[in-house]
Amino acid sequence: MDQFNYLFVKLDKNNDGFVSVEELHNEMRRIGVTAADEKSQAIVNNYDQNRDGRLDYEEFLGYIMDRERKWRINFHALDKNKCGAIDQEDIVDLFKELGVVISKRNAKKIIQMMDEDSSMTVDWGEFLHHIILNPAENIKELVSSWKHSLVFDVGESRSMPMELTQDEADLSLWGNFVLAAGLADAASRTVTAPIDRLKTLLQVHGSKAVSLGFRELQAGALRSMWQGNMVNVLKGTPQSTLQCFIYAQMKAHSAGERETLSIQQRFGMGCVSGASAHAVFYPLEILKVRLNLQEAGSYHGVLRCARTIYQNESAAAFYRGFKPSILCMIPYAGVECAVHQSILSWVKRDPAYNSEAKLFFFSFVAFASGQATSYPLAVIRTQQQAQAFSSSSQQASNVSLLQGFLGIYERQGVRGFYSGMGTSFVRAVPCALLNYTLTAKFETLFSQ
Repeated sequence: MDQFNYLFVKLDKNNDGFVSVEELHNEMRRIGVTAADEKSQAIVNNYDQNRDGRLDYEEFLGYIMDRERKWRINFHALDKNKCGAIDQEDIVDLFKELGVVISKRNAKKIIQMMDEDSSMTVDWGEFLHHIILNPAENIKELVSSWKHSLVFDVGESRSMPMELTQDEADLSLWGNFVLAAGLADAASRTVTAPIDRLKTLLQVHGSKAVSLGFRELQAGALRSMWQGNMVNVLKGTPQSTLQCFIYAQMKAHSAGERETLSIQQRFGMGCVSGASAHAVFYPLEILKVRLNLQEAGSYHGVLRCARTIYQNESAAAFYRGFKPSILCMIPYAGVECAVHQSILSWVKRDPAYNSEAKLFFFSFVAFASGQATSYPLAVIRTQQQAQAFSSSSQQASNVSLLQGFLGIYERQGVRGFYSGMGTSFVRAVPCALLNYTLTAKFETLFSQ
């Protein structure tokens, strides 16, 4: 019972002899438990016998006893060699049984979540402490929470998955994560589509974009704000998944089982994976921009737009603006991946930084770094993609990159290179929050 008293005292931050919902919630959040607010409230509701909104030691002990009865059999099932402790190989075997292969490095991270004496094994007492604070109902839900702690959403729409090793090249291993991330990405893009369309208008029309947006709203009602969203959804998840997969495979071949990559390696792999995925799905980017810029009332869908481009221009039109787009993607993806992975590697050494709010902030820093280094090229790219909608964009599509830069500077000055970047940052916050929250909820749902 001493170990349980120790845990109770550890949770009782204000030393009032009770564990409150807030204290339980904060400790759950610290170790990366998903839906910590709901779970902490549920525990107090179920075991608060005198209904004072908190748990005294006896009530807390009742919760522990229930967890002990529920999970002791599961612990013995995880301990494959019956040595009284769980090690990295047991974690790897557990994931394999559930159809997911993880690297030894990630298995080590999971062990370290529970290991309190630095033995790199988890005995029953340590495991019990973990599942007391991580109130999963079954093995699948527990594994889902471990996976979630190794994944964090970055940027506007991309999710960085668990790293795979050289033996893990099969796309089927992504399973529930890919499906969950795809649905979350579709939802976040749909919710923020009006902001994304405003960004496109700003990149092409500059200061006139706001007045154009209001006229479009009056002519086409609210529905016009979602023009091009369907193709954006169709593009987003496959492109993100392909980029993450390429990055993971390159990392597996470059680093093997080493703990870290150099900043140069992260930058290089981010550039290659981002540029490769972007090249594959680039025609959909053209369609999205064209649909964003169609006048209200002339919107006829993705297939009609593609047919019109092919008939009136040529197949080459689907790669108009590709050169500045690739040059834009290389610094964006490279800087973002390098900054994100470097920051994440640093903060996860200190549990004080391992919270959802701080990880979200650091991921936003990585996204902002990538945007700031590549945005002028993104403006030129969009203007070239938008040919046939404005004279300025048509002119930009037929000149060199240098002439494009000079043209923007002459028309709008330095501000022209960053038209719409503010809206990109505004969109990134709700988009990333929705991705992060919904991915966790969908993955938990699919793993049940």
